[in-house]
Amino acid sequence: MSLLTTTDLSIGYIHRKEKTTVQTGLQLEVRRGEMVCLIGPNGCGKSTLLRTLAGLQPPLGGQVKISGQTIQKVSAAERAQLISLVLTDRVEIENATVRSIVAMGRHPYSNWWGTLSEAEVAKVDDAIRMVHLQKKAGQLFAELSDGEKQRVMIAKAFVQDTPVIMLDEPTAHLDLPNRVEIMLLLHRLAHRSGKAILLSTHELDMALQAADRIWLMTEKGIEVGVPEDLVLQGSFSDAFLSSNFFFNPANGNFSMNYHLDKEIELVGEKTRLYWTLRALARAGYAVVEKADRCIVIENGCWRIGEDTFQTIEELLQSIH
Repeated sequence: MSLLTTTDLSIGYIHRKEKTTVQTGLQLEVRRGEMVCLIGPNGCGKSTLLRTLAGLQPPLGGQVKISGQTIQKVSAAERAQLISLVLTDRVEIENATVRSIVAMGRHPYSNWWGTLSEAEVAKVDDAIRMVHLQKKAGQLFAELSDGEKQRVMIAKAFVQDTPVIMLDEPTAHLDLPNRVEIMLLLHRLAHRSGKAILLSTHELDMALQAADRIWLMTEKGIEVGVPEDLVLQGSFSDAFLSSNFFFNPANGNFSMNYHLDKEIELVGEKTRLYWTLRALARAGYAVVEKADRCIVIENGCWRIGEDTFQTIEELLQSIH
Protein backbone atom coordinates (compact mmCIF):
# COMPACT_ATOMS: atom_id res chain seq x y z
CA MET A 1 0.00 0.00 0.00
CA SER A 2 1.34 3.44 -0.97
CA LEU A 3 1.34 6.03 1.81
CA LEU A 4 2.90 8.85 -0.22
CA THR A 5 2.21 9.42 -3.92
CA THR A 6 2.79 12.19 -6.43
CA THR A 7 0.93 12.80 -9.65
CA ASP A 8 2.59 14.81 -12.47
CA LEU A 9 4.48 16.72 -9.80
CA SER A 10 6.55 19.72 -10.87
CA ILE A 11 8.88 21.26 -8.30
CA GLY A 12 10.89 24.46 -8.17
CA TYR A 13 10.65 27.91 -6.68
CA ILE A 14 9.50 31.42 -7.45
CA HIS A 15 11.75 34.40 -6.74
CA ARG A 16 10.55 37.93 -7.49
CA LYS A 17 7.75 36.50 -9.64
CA GLU A 18 10.26 34.55 -11.73
CA LYS A 19 9.59 30.80 -11.79
CA THR A 20 12.48 28.32 -11.80
CA THR A 21 11.47 24.71 -12.53
CA VAL A 22 13.73 21.99 -11.12
CA GLN A 23 11.83 18.77 -12.02
CA THR A 24 8.60 18.02 -13.88
CA GLY A 25 6.20 15.12 -14.34
CA LEU A 26 7.25 13.20 -11.24
CA GLN A 27 5.29 10.02 -10.50
CA LEU A 28 6.61 8.79 -7.17
CA GLU A 29 5.47 6.63 -4.28
CA VAL A 30 6.63 5.40 -0.91
CA ARG A 31 4.95 2.26 0.35
CA ARG A 32 4.00 1.21 3.85
CA GLY A 33 6.87 -0.39 5.74
CA GLU A 34 9.66 0.63 3.38
CA MET A 35 12.63 2.99 3.57
CA VAL A 36 13.39 5.03 0.48
CA CYS A 37 16.69 6.91 0.08
CA LEU A 38 16.78 10.02 -2.11
CA ILE A 39 20.26 10.49 -3.55
CA GLY A 40 21.85 12.47 -6.34
CA PRO A 41 24.55 15.02 -7.15
CA ASN A 42 24.54 18.40 -5.39
CA GLY A 43 22.23 20.96 -6.95
CA CYS A 44 19.84 18.47 -8.57
CA GLY A 45 16.91 19.52 -6.35
CA LYS A 46 16.77 17.00 -3.48
CA SER A 47 15.98 19.60 -0.81
CA THR A 48 13.39 21.26 -3.05
CA LEU A 49 11.67 17.90 -3.54
CA LEU A 50 11.62 17.10 0.19
CA ARG A 51 10.26 20.54 1.06
CA THR A 52 7.55 20.17 -1.55
CA LEU A 53 6.55 16.69 -0.39
CA ALA A 54 6.43 17.92 3.21
CA GLY A 55 4.18 20.85 2.29
CA LEU A 56 6.76 23.47 3.23
CA GLN A 57 6.61 24.98 -0.26
CA PRO A 58 3.95 24.67 -2.95
CA PRO A 59 4.44 22.54 -6.07
CA LEU A 60 4.62 24.29 -9.42
CA GLY A 61 2.22 21.69 -10.78
CA GLY A 62 0.61 18.35 -9.96
CA GLN A 63 -0.10 17.13 -6.47
CA VAL A 64 1.24 15.24 -3.44
CA LYS A 65 -0.96 12.87 -1.47
CA ILE A 66 -0.25 11.30 1.92
CA SER A 67 -2.65 8.63 3.12
CA GLY A 68 -5.01 9.73 0.37
CA GLN A 69 -5.06 13.40 1.42
CA THR A 70 -3.72 16.15 -0.84
CA ILE A 71 -0.98 17.77 1.20
CA GLN A 72 -1.58 21.25 -0.26
CA LYS A 73 -5.20 21.22 0.94
CA VAL A 74 -4.76 20.29 4.61
CA SER A 75 -4.07 22.66 7.48
CA ALA A 76 -0.75 22.82 9.32
CA ALA A 77 -2.33 20.99 12.26
CA GLU A 78 -3.61 18.20 10.00
CA ARG A 79 -0.26 18.02 8.22
CA ALA A 80 1.47 17.47 11.58
CA GLN A 81 -0.56 14.27 11.89
CA LEU A 82 0.48 13.08 8.42
CA ILE A 83 4.21 13.90 8.25
CA SER A 84 7.05 13.94 10.76
CA LEU A 85 10.02 15.94 9.50
CA VAL A 86 13.63 15.85 10.73
CA LEU A 87 15.84 18.51 9.14
CA THR A 88 19.62 18.67 8.74
CA ASP A 89 20.19 21.68 10.97
CA ARG A 90 21.88 21.01 14.28
CA VAL A 91 19.36 21.42 17.11
CA GLU A 92 20.57 23.26 20.19
CA ILE A 93 18.03 23.40 23.04
CA GLU A 94 19.04 24.58 26.50
CA ASN A 95 17.54 23.26 29.74
CA ALA A 96 15.41 20.57 28.09
CA THR A 97 15.67 16.88 28.86
CA VAL A 98 15.61 14.03 26.39
CA ARG A 99 12.12 13.03 27.56
CA SER A 100 10.70 16.56 27.22
CA ILE A 101 11.98 16.90 23.65
CA VAL A 102 10.63 13.52 22.58
CA ALA A 103 7.30 14.46 24.22
CA MET A 104 7.08 17.47 21.88
CA GLY A 105 6.22 14.95 19.17
CA ARG A 106 2.83 14.45 20.87
CA HIS A 107 1.96 18.14 20.55
CA PRO A 108 -0.44 17.63 17.58
CA TYR A 109 -2.56 15.38 19.81
CA SER A 110 -2.26 16.99 23.25
CA ASN A 111 -4.83 19.27 24.88
CA TRP A 112 -4.70 23.06 25.00
CA TRP A 113 -2.40 22.96 28.04
CA GLY A 114 -0.03 20.51 26.37
CA THR A 115 -0.42 17.87 29.06
CA LEU A 116 -0.09 14.21 28.13
CA SER A 117 -2.26 11.30 29.14
CA GLU A 118 -0.77 8.15 30.68
CA ALA A 119 -1.08 6.40 27.31
CA GLU A 120 0.84 9.21 25.59
CA VAL A 121 3.55 9.19 28.25
CA ALA A 122 3.89 5.44 27.60
CA LYS A 123 4.35 6.17 23.88
CA VAL A 124 7.11 8.66 24.69
CA ASP A 125 8.88 6.10 26.89
CA ASP A 126 8.52 3.43 24.18
CA ALA A 127 10.10 5.75 21.60
CA ILE A 128 13.02 6.51 23.93
CA ARG A 129 13.60 2.78 24.47
CA MET A 130 13.39 2.22 20.73
CA VAL A 131 16.42 4.46 20.13
CA HIS A 132 18.23 2.97 23.17
CA LEU A 133 18.31 6.17 25.23
CA GLN A 134 16.25 5.08 28.25
CA LYS A 135 19.25 5.55 30.57
CA LYS A 136 19.54 9.18 29.40
CA ALA A 137 15.83 10.08 29.39
CA GLY A 138 16.30 12.56 32.22
CA GLN A 139 19.57 14.00 30.93
CA LEU A 140 19.81 17.44 29.33
CA PHE A 141 19.69 17.33 25.53
CA ALA A 142 22.64 19.76 25.31
CA GLU A 143 24.88 17.23 27.11
CA LEU A 144 24.40 14.49 24.49
CA SER A 145 26.73 13.55 21.66
CA ASP A 146 25.73 14.40 18.08
CA GLY A 147 24.70 10.81 17.43
CA GLU A 148 22.54 10.71 20.56
CA LYS A 149 20.91 14.03 19.64
CA GLN A 150 19.99 12.66 16.24
CA ARG A 151 18.45 9.58 17.85
CA VAL A 152 16.39 11.88 20.10
CA MET A 153 15.03 13.72 17.05
CA ILE A 154 14.17 10.40 15.40
CA ALA A 155 12.32 9.31 18.55
CA LYS A 156 10.44 12.64 18.53
CA ALA A 157 9.45 12.06 14.89
CA PHE A 158 8.39 8.51 15.62
CA VAL A 159 6.27 9.42 18.65
CA GLN A 160 4.47 11.97 16.47
CA ASP A 161 2.84 8.83 15.07
CA THR A 162 2.48 9.93 11.45
CA PRO A 163 2.24 7.47 8.55
CA VAL A 164 5.20 9.15 6.82
CA ILE A 165 8.55 10.23 8.29
CA MET A 166 10.90 12.41 6.22
CA LEU A 167 14.51 13.12 7.11
CA ASP A 168 16.93 15.49 5.40
CA GLU A 169 20.50 14.20 5.70
CA PRO A 170 19.95 12.38 9.03
CA THR A 171 23.57 11.18 9.17
CA ALA A 172 25.18 14.59 8.55
CA HIS A 173 27.75 15.61 11.20
CA LEU A 174 28.05 12.01 12.48
CA ASP A 175 31.04 9.70 12.59
CA LEU A 176 30.97 6.32 10.83
CA PRO A 177 29.64 4.15 13.72
CA ASN A 178 26.79 6.59 14.35
CA ARG A 179 25.98 6.85 10.62
CA VAL A 180 25.66 3.08 10.41
CA GLU A 181 23.56 2.92 13.58
CA ILE A 182 21.14 5.62 12.38
CA MET A 183 20.64 3.97 8.97
CA LEU A 184 20.03 0.56 10.55
CA LEU A 185 17.67 2.09 13.12
CA LEU A 186 15.58 3.79 10.42
CA HIS A 187 15.47 0.60 8.36
CA ARG A 188 14.21 -1.37 11.38
CA LEU A 189 11.63 1.29 12.23
CA ALA A 190 10.14 1.21 8.75
CA HIS A 191 9.87 -2.57 8.67
CA ARG A 192 8.59 -3.03 12.22
CA SER A 193 6.17 -0.10 12.40
CA GLY A 194 4.76 -0.15 8.88
CA LYS A 195 5.54 3.54 8.47
CA ALA A 196 6.96 4.97 5.24
CA ILE A 197 10.40 6.54 5.73
CA LEU A 198 11.91 8.84 3.11
CA LEU A 199 15.35 10.31 3.64
CA SER A 200 17.86 12.24 1.59
CA THR A 201 21.50 11.30 1.96
CA HIS A 202 24.96 11.63 0.47
CA GLU A 203 25.91 8.27 2.02
CA LEU A 204 25.68 6.31 -1.22
CA ASP A 205 27.35 3.18 0.12
CA MET A 206 24.96 3.01 3.08
CA ALA A 207 21.93 3.78 0.92
CA LEU A 208 22.88 0.85 -1.30
CA GLN A 209 22.84 -1.44 1.72
CA ALA A 210 19.93 -0.09 3.78
CA ALA A 211 17.34 1.28 1.32
CA ASP A 212 14.43 -0.83 0.13
CA ARG A 213 14.24 1.47 -2.88
CA ILE A 214 16.26 4.40 -4.14
CA TRP A 215 15.15 7.60 -5.83
CA LEU A 216 18.18 8.50 -7.95
CA MET A 217 17.80 12.16 -8.81
CA THR A 218 19.66 13.95 -11.59
CA GLU A 219 18.96 17.07 -13.62
CA LYS A 220 17.20 14.82 -16.16
CA GLY A 221 14.70 13.34 -13.70
CA ILE A 222 14.34 10.68 -11.03
CA GLU A 223 15.04 7.01 -11.62
CA VAL A 224 13.38 4.65 -9.12
CA GLY A 225 14.34 1.09 -8.28
CA VAL A 226 15.85 -1.30 -5.77
CA PRO A 227 19.55 -0.50 -5.23
CA GLU A 228 20.90 -3.62 -6.95
CA ASP A 229 18.90 -3.04 -10.14
CA LEU A 230 20.10 0.55 -10.43
CA VAL A 231 23.71 -0.58 -10.00
CA LEU A 232 23.44 -3.32 -12.63
CA GLN A 233 21.69 -0.98 -15.06
CA GLY A 234 24.59 1.48 -14.86
CA SER A 235 22.42 4.22 -13.40
CA PHE A 236 24.91 5.21 -10.70
CA SER A 237 27.79 5.36 -13.15
CA ASP A 238 25.78 7.73 -15.36
CA ALA A 239 24.48 9.89 -12.51
CA PHE A 240 27.89 10.49 -10.92
CA LEU A 241 30.00 10.61 -14.09
CA SER A 242 33.28 12.45 -13.49
CA SER A 243 36.80 12.56 -14.87
CA ASN A 244 38.16 12.36 -11.31
CA PHE A 245 36.37 9.21 -10.12
CA PHE A 246 34.14 6.37 -11.24
CA PHE A 247 31.47 4.20 -9.64
CA ASN A 248 32.66 0.62 -9.27
CA PRO A 249 29.65 -1.72 -9.70
CA ALA A 250 31.70 -4.64 -8.39
CA ASN A 251 31.74 -3.28 -4.82
CA GLY A 252 29.40 -0.27 -4.80
CA ASN A 253 32.20 2.20 -4.04
CA PHE A 254 33.60 5.24 -5.79
CA SER A 255 37.18 4.92 -6.95
CA MET A 256 39.57 7.72 -7.88
CA ASN A 257 40.83 8.00 -11.43
CA TYR A 258 44.62 8.00 -11.06
CA HIS A 259 47.03 8.70 -13.92
CA LEU A 260 48.38 5.20 -14.64
CA ASP A 261 51.62 5.49 -16.62
CA LYS A 262 53.30 2.20 -15.57
CA GLU A 263 52.30 -1.44 -15.97
CA ILE A 264 52.66 -4.48 -13.76
CA GLU A 265 51.11 -7.96 -13.54
CA LEU A 266 49.38 -9.15 -10.36
CA VAL A 267 48.11 -12.57 -9.30
CA GLY A 268 47.00 -13.96 -5.96
CA GLU A 269 44.19 -14.46 -3.46
CA LYS A 270 41.14 -12.19 -3.59
CA THR A 271 41.32 -10.03 -0.45
CA ARG A 272 45.00 -9.11 -0.66
CA LEU A 273 44.63 -8.70 -4.42
CA TYR A 274 41.96 -6.02 -3.96
CA TRP A 275 44.00 -3.94 -1.50
CA THR A 276 47.17 -4.37 -3.53
CA LEU A 277 45.33 -3.12 -6.62
CA ARG A 278 44.32 0.02 -4.72
CA ALA A 279 47.87 0.69 -3.56
CA LEU A 280 49.30 0.11 -7.04
CA ALA A 281 46.76 2.47 -8.64
CA ARG A 282 47.69 5.18 -6.16
CA ALA A 283 51.34 4.65 -7.14
CA GLY A 284 50.46 5.03 -10.84
CA TYR A 285 50.50 1.35 -11.89
CA ALA A 286 47.98 -0.24 -14.22
CA VAL A 287 47.59 -3.98 -13.62
CA VAL A 288 47.78 -5.87 -16.92
CA GLU A 289 48.53 -9.38 -18.15
CA LYS A 290 52.08 -10.34 -19.18
CA ALA A 291 53.85 -7.20 -17.98
CA ASP A 292 57.64 -7.08 -17.56
CA ARG A 293 57.25 -7.52 -13.81
CA CYS A 294 54.79 -9.73 -11.95
CA ILE A 295 53.69 -9.55 -8.32
CA VAL A 296 52.61 -12.88 -6.84
CA ILE A 297 50.63 -12.91 -3.60
CA GLU A 298 51.11 -16.16 -1.69
CA ASN A 299 51.35 -17.37 1.90
CA GLY A 300 50.43 -13.94 3.27
CA CYS A 301 53.29 -12.12 1.54
CA TRP A 302 54.15 -10.53 -1.81
CA ARG A 303 56.84 -11.80 -4.18
CA ILE A 304 58.55 -10.32 -7.25
CA GLY A 305 60.95 -12.89 -8.66
CA GLU A 306 63.12 -14.03 -5.76
CA ASP A 307 62.36 -10.98 -3.58
CA THR A 308 59.71 -11.35 -0.85
CA PHE A 309 57.87 -8.54 1.00
CA GLN A 310 55.85 -8.79 4.18
CA THR A 311 53.84 -5.57 3.73
CA ILE A 312 52.43 -3.50 0.89
CA GLU A 313 54.62 -0.62 2.05
CA GLU A 314 57.74 -2.72 1.49
CA LEU A 315 56.40 -3.76 -1.92
CA LEU A 316 55.79 -0.17 -3.02
CA GLN A 317 59.25 0.92 -1.89
CA SER A 318 60.76 -1.87 -3.97
CA ILE A 319 58.89 -1.19 -7.24
CA HIS A 320 59.52 2.55 -6.98
